Amino acid sequence: MAGKNAEKNYDASDIQVLEGLSPVRKRPGMYIGNTSKEGLHQLVYEVIDNSIDEAMGGYGDSIDVIIHKDNTITVVDHGRGIPVDVQKQTGKPALEVVLTVLHAGGKFGGGGYKVSGGLHGVGVSCVNALSESMIVTVHRDGGEYVIELARGEVVKPMKKVKSVDKSDTGTTVWFKPDPEIFDTLVYDFTTLRHRLRELAFLNKNVVITLTDERDVDEETSEVKKETYHYSGGILSFVEEVGKRRDNLVNDEVIYFEHTDDKRDLVTESGTIKATDIVEVALQYNDSYAERLYSFVNNIETKDGGTHVKGFYQGFLQVINKFAHEMKFLKEDENLAQDDVKEGLVTVISIKFQEPQFEGQTKTKLGSVEARALVKDAVVEYLTRYFEQHPDECKKIVEKNCLAQKAREAARKARELARSKSDAKKISLPGKLADCSSKKAEECEIYIVEGDSAGGSAKQGRDRRTQAILPLRGKILNVEKASAEKIFANEELRAMIAAFRCGTQDDYNESKLRYDKIIIMTDADVDGAHIRTLLLTFFYRFMKSLIENGHVYIAIPPLYKVTKGKQTWYTYNDEEQAKKIEELGGMSEAIKIQRYKGLGEMNPDQLYETTMDPEERTIIRCSIKDAEEADETFSLLMGDQVPPRRKFIEENAHKVYNLDF
Repeated sequence: MAGKNAEKNYDASDIQVLEGLSPVRKRPGMYIGNTSKEGLHQLVYEVIDNSIDEAMGGYGDSIDVIIHKDNTITVVDHGRGIPVDVQKQTGKPALEVVLTVLHAGGKFGGGGYKVSGGLHGVGVSCVNALSESMIVTVHRDGGEYVIELARGEVVKPMKKVKSVDKSDTGTTVWFKPDPEIFDTLVYDFTTLRHRLRELAFLNKNVVITLTDERDVDEETSEVKKETYHYSGGILSFVEEVGKRRDNLVNDEVIYFEHTDDKRDLVTESGTIKATDIVEVALQYNDSYAERLYSFVNNIETKDGGTHVKGFYQGFLQVINKFAHEMKFLKEDENLAQDDVKEGLVTVISIKFQEPQFEGQTKTKLGSVEARALVKDAVVEYLTRYFEQHPDECKKIVEKNCLAQKAREAARKARELARSKSDAKKISLPGKLADCSSKKAEECEIYIVEGDSAGGSAKQGRDRRTQAILPLRGKILNVEKASAEKIFANEELRAMIAAFRCGTQDDYNESKLRYDKIIIMTDADVDGAHIRTLLLTFFYRFMKSLIENGHVYIAIPPLYKVTKGKQTWYTYNDEEQAKKIEELGGMSEAIKIQRYKGLGEMNPDQLYETTMDPEERTIIRCSIKDAEEADETFSLLMGDQVPPRRKFIEENAHKVYNLDF
């Protein structure tokens, strides 16, 4: 029955059919995650994935990635080159089909690839759809072929422009991201470096070069260029992490590679034997945090999946077997997954034909067969390793059993902290200034450095939606602190009490008191140190806060520029210099105040610059931000002197305003 207020009938005319690449431009987030910095860099990864797939197949051993001065990108590989002959189904050159048709490519059982990162066939076509301009050059079959595209459409059809040597093969992709789609068009060298180094670790036979034409050395006139090649593969990856860690439990990285061809794969060409490869590298250190990196066909599966489940099932089976044999456990006792995670650095990389991911962004593997594949490989190789290395086995098992006891002690400590943080029982006068609203989605809490800044924040805040929790000095160094000590610490317990969502296994998103947790510290070395301490604590004990996008960093101004009755706030030296230039240059009429701390601002200034939702600048923290903070903190505060010295030597030139 139609509603009385219906203005129009719902009929066939309301049904839209999006053809070609229109769906990608209409809903880009469905294909690349978002249209911010992450999505922009995803375009590069989609192109590189195709080059890596070629290299995995044994075609080409080098890939060049170039960031041009105008923030356009070129990716060059020396694989077979995308086919240029006519694709029978469409009657168009295969190159054009690959670039303009969703779910088209050589990764659907046609025999072109044994394994590949791309399953859905939308990678490079998405890049085309979301680019203002794109030029693809292919060397293949003795010719150079060029096609030009824009926003998903062919601008200049493919044509052969010249002949080349038949041994000269490969694909070059140049593209310019579309400003109509993306919030930012500036590529970050560090972000690309992270992914390319990762790919080099995962593909030990591939040399990857990253060039940044925007960064030119003034003395040598050379552009910034880095080359990544790791002959040890993921073993080198774990060794690299270990170099930044104190006191390794097992001195050598445990590594194995397993090939399996027992799985039948049904393709359009018939039933074939799937060749799957499992690579695992792991090492224990004396820290409390786990670091697990999992990949499927070079794609990082941040949310894990069946291959990770298989790893832990196999690992626990072996560890519990030896723990019982060594009498570390009673007959009715078993270690849990959390017990073996403590201090464990693991890389799991599988090459898997026809992987099934949960979602287009491929962050979680869903292939059921992968669980048994990885589990069986882990049980076989780890059992053999422990039998051959009994001393290493004993050290690892002993660490795991100690972790079990600590976990039980931590559980009791958390229960104590939770009982003290019960909203009906706890009172935090002089510490937490809560907001009046009870709707979590509109509430935010500022973690503020010091009572002085805390006082200004309390006076200047919006009392309805903004809560203030001042910290007295630096929080506990959680790098080597036991869980019992952490949950007994007054400052940390106050945060746990205020957030109300619990920690670790007790975390409950529905009980979170505030949608935004904002770290607000001074813009100096001490402030940066406190931010790092807090991010490290959240990463290790309240990881879900970061994963679910609740943690932010407030960016306070560094300078107050005054001319007459007008005032401006600037957030770095560059902004200050630009503002002074706009005002006609430095003169006696211009007054500049540098804020050494938030406490120097009066309440109105603090609210206006750093707390007003309409004017403030806050940065949402990602898991990568927290990981980097954790690693940097471990490096600088750990016992290993050589890597700390190297870090200081490499970064000392970046320090300025040291006297502040």
